[in-house]
Amino acid sequence: MNQRQRGVGVGLTGFASLPAARPALLPAEQLRELESVRALLSGRRLALLTGAGLSTDSGIPDYRGPDAVPRSPMTYQEFVRDPANRQRYWARNHIGWSHLRHADPNQGHHAVAQLERRGLLSGLITQNVDRLHEEAGSTNVIDLHGRFDQVVCLDCRRTYTRGLLAGVLTELNPEFLARATETGLVEMAPDADATVDDSALISSFVVAACPACGGTLKPDFVYFGENVPKERVEAAYAMVDEAAALLVAGSSLTVMSGLRFVRHAAKDGKPVVIINRGETRGDPQATIKVHAGVGESLTWLAAELPDL
Repeated sequence: MNQRQRGVGVGLTGFASLPAARPALLPAEQLRELESVRALLSGRRLALLTGAGLSTDSGIPDYRGPDAVPRSPMTYQEFVRDPANRQRYWARNHIGWSHLRHADPNQGHHAVAQLERRGLLSGLITQNVDRLHEEAGSTNVIDLHGRFDQVVCLDCRRTYTRGLLAGVLTELNPEFLARATETGLVEMAPDADATVDDSALISSFVVAACPACGGTLKPDFVYFGENVPKERVEAAYAMVDEAAALLVAGSSLTVMSGLRFVRHAAKDGKPVVIINRGETRGDPQATIKVHAGVGESLTWLAAELPDL
């Protein structure tokens, strides 16, 4: 595994774009659990739901994992009602995006792509906005919470690439990233966010307006306090309905946007397997719960599950 220092101020751990491979050795208890999962899922087409725990091995922090730092993310309501909140958010996002765009898929993302290539998945629903599944080769993906690489105007609804906006923000704030690096007070946070312990630096940040109408720009992903678009939810339910079982990997299922699919599958009598370090809100509905690393478990399953 190659580790490279990336971005501004903080390094991200990257993974080479390699095909999924079987881990050399797994702990005996984890291996027994995964063998039970293999027996349960063999011969079944799966719907797969992934969460932030899958991307932590790519250097992207999560909200609720064992190593997560407690924090209160900005809500949609806070973002839209106060220009000062938007200034603070975009300043942090400008730093966070400069890191997240350099993250590489890890072995778990490649294992998921392998499962899809072999026809074992009805589809993939991800709560992550990092687009690492697509980069690893997955194609039938629902980005449930949106995507970090796009922005949307809340007034005219035009969308733009985050890369284009990065250029505009850099022109408006030419010294910002360098100054953020020099302070040493920057820490990466989930969803292309960062914490910046420098109020003067934040208050100097110039926010970009929509190039077309001058309206308010927002990252094109779902904030806390905002609803997932109805058509996206319906497409995800269809993936679960087309499958014979649901596999959840790396999600605490704390928010209803993911938990509803677990409850839906369980209500239909379909097996539900959850792989996650720590408890999840969906554990009562789980047929099997595996307390283990997500990437290594998915890699093992990609190697061990038989073709349909």
